[in-house]
Amino acid sequence: MIAVDVENRSGAEVDEPGAVELAGRVLRAEGIAAGELGIAFVGEEEMRTLKREHLGIDEVTDVLSFPIDGRDEVPDGVPRALGDVVLCPQVVGAEWRWPLTHGLLHLLGYDHGDEMEAREEALLAGVEG
Repeated sequence: MIAVDVENRSGAEVDEPGAVELAGRVLRAEGIAAGELGIAFVGEEEMRTLKREHLGIDEVTDVLSFPIDGRDEVPDGVPRALGDVVLCPQVVGAEWRWPLTHGLLHLLGYDHGDEMEAREEALLAGVEG
């Protein structure tokens, strides 16, 4: 089972159940059947601070990923801590599905490029916005 902890600190209304459902679907499609995941929705200033502190870039962005275990082996009996995906609703607007999927794939070790883009398209095919 994938346990998803969602926190909304953004001040915006977000589709938390939809985010949990999409995250579970993406992770299962990637072969992850169990683990712990955090999803946080934050405002623009918090996102700017996170990007500055972790990437050294002083600007707001749509999504950041903070991987922990990813696809690494974990000892028996220890839950897989996938990490956290942080989204800024004020930047992503109504199109939050692609940034969430993008962030999840980063947790699993994907880097920007054709393979990641093709996987995003395949995972989001048929999902309504």
